[in-house]
Amino acid sequence: MNLSAIDLNLFLVLHAVLETGSATEAARQLHVTQSAVSNALARLRELLGDPLLVRSGRGLTPTPRCEELRPFLTNAVAQLQVVVDGQRFNPMESTRRFTMANADNQDLYDVPRVVEAFARRLPRARLRVVSLDYLIGASGLETGEVDVVLAPWQVASQQGYFAEDLYEEEVSFVVRRDHPRLLGPLMTVEEFNASRLIDLVLTQGRPGIGHRLFEQFGKAHGLVLNSALSVSHFMAAGMAATRTDYVAGMPNRMAEALCAMLPLRKLKLVPSPPPMTMSLVWHSRTHLDPGARFLRQMILDVLRDGSVGRMTARAKESKAVGASRRARGR
Repeated sequence: MNLSAIDLNLFLVLHAVLETGSATEAARQLHVTQSAVSNALARLRELLGDPLLVRSGRGLTPTPRCEELRPFLTNAVAQLQVVVDGQRFNPMESTRRFTMANADNQDLYDVPRVVEAFARRLPRARLRVVSLDYLIGASGLETGEVDVVLAPWQVASQQGYFAEDLYEEEVSFVVRRDHPRLLGPLMTVEEFNASRLIDLVLTQGRPGIGHRLFEQFGKAHGLVLNSALSVSHFMAAGMAATRTDYVAGMPNRMAEALCAMLPLRKLKLVPSPPPMTMSLVWHSRTHLDPGARFLRQMILDVLRDGSVGRMTARAKESKAVGASRRARGR
């Protein structure tokens, strides 16, 4: 099919509908009438031989074919925006939608700080916060569906990824306040090994990087990981711990937040697991994009802890991640 014979604006209309989830909102964003949006979608359906969007109780639902197109449309529009904007990105005027992925613990203490800065520095832009499950399911960084991820630096171990350190997160454990056996603020290896645990499976039902790192630590210190329950959110782990004798491990700030909200106590394991370095991760696809660069710098300004070390050490392609970590310690 000859591209010169196709009205490429039809794809911009579809992209707007997918972004907003509404033909009415897409029309407002594109400064056209709703009938113009409907006509464009009808032409695109005929062109591609697929319904693309079907009406459901929740509005318009993309067909499987449309879902296949979504990441390509997102990336194409983003790349065209870079061409148009060049180095002239204006944060005060940009209406672009940015997407950030993170785990639910960061919804409590990182996301609010990012949102506060976003509202001030990008007053007309939109921010979408999605789960790590969405990130993986959509291959978000590779396709351009997701701009940045808040995650352990090990996420950037693949070719074409970049990462900058944000802060170090200590590991703590929580148990119900009236736990019959774990009474003090410290938990020994023997007490840990006699406990049943709540596992966190944050990414599509699989243990995350934090779990794998703790397994490595456990093998070195004779820990027995006796899992009783697997959940996909830290909040769910805390709620389950209030009604059982199970022990849940999690980032220290999340443990403190849950203990303030629920009848839980925080414990420290002796010996203590090493802290986990949390990073801002992105893909080479958006590395030079002026808008994405502005977003990344804003997040670094807000979340970065100067005590972590040299922040530029990991801003290299992932093939050099190991070397950059070694260099940072010199």
